[in-house]
Amino acid sequence: MKILVTGGAGFIGSNLVGALLARTDITLVRVLDNLATGSLDNLKEYESDQRFEFILGDIRDFKACLNACEGIDAISHQAALGSVPRSINDPLTSNEVNITGTLHLFTAAKDLGIKRVVYAASSSTYGDHPGLPKVEDAIGNPLSPYAVTKFVNELYAQVYARLYDLEPIGLRYFNIFGPRQNPQGPYAAVIPLFVQGLMTGQAPNINGDGSHSRDFTYVDNAVSANILALLTTNPAAVNQVYNIACGHQTSLIELFEKLKTEAGTDLEPVFGPERKGDVKHSLASIEKARTLLGYQPLVDIAEGLRKTYAWYRQHADIFKTV
Repeated sequence: MKILVTGGAGFIGSNLVGALLARTDITLVRVLDNLATGSLDNLKEYESDQRFEFILGDIRDFKACLNACEGIDAISHQAALGSVPRSINDPLTSNEVNITGTLHLFTAAKDLGIKRVVYAASSSTYGDHPGLPKVEDAIGNPLSPYAVTKFVNELYAQVYARLYDLEPIGLRYFNIFGPRQNPQGPYAAVIPLFVQGLMTGQAPNINGDGSHSRDFTYVDNAVSANILALLTTNPAAVNQVYNIACGHQTSLIELFEKLKTEAGTDLEPVFGPERKGDVKHSLASIEKARTLLGYQPLVDIAEGLRKTYAWYRQHADIFKTV
């Protein structure tokens, strides 16, 4: 198969690229990325592989999407502008990238006869629905522009499946973390920020009282889910959305304590105000993904945090330009 990975220079995308190139049944892995949040450094180790191809381009450019999709068998669409706070501060750009960009990819796939499109959805789609664990068919009202964009992606996927026989599969990620997640910038995720604080001796901030909880999910689990979705031959598995998580709840203060243990420090965090648009608690049911995709978490949170902290320790220079 020949696979296009949009956003392949980013955190999840580059990990997926490596996993695809490790397979003998993949003859081409093409990356489309504008490098707005990704980095070519994440792809350096794959440049010598003749099956690897990189295109500098933006999913907001429909012609770039058509060009990248030429000759491709399936698409893994990871390109997006993440972060709830970013979307609150700049809803227009989040809309352009996450909605218009995704619509471009779906349309390019339709025009070129590509059936299988796996796309990065989000647990933010559950919004204010109070139920735990989160089950795919029970969602609430979105709490941020980012959540709106991710929900609209799912709606477009359903429509394109019905009208154009596309085979979309949405993966609702639950707080993915791991190697290559960028600690830099105003919208960095919580785990790299915690690690940065622990490694530099600067007390990190926790938004709220630390009781907010998430289903933190190591990146190898997201990568595995993408490959299962790209390759599934189960007709019941397509035109679906799935929770991709571990099915385990961890509070922010518990998360920090686990990382403190890895760091061997007694540093304490600084507590601040809660962030606008944040969901208080999140926990996934992964039964649907197990049943239809054969998904099984490969790495639990404890092992994932060990692997992640070890990676940052080996790449400590990543913090020097913060």
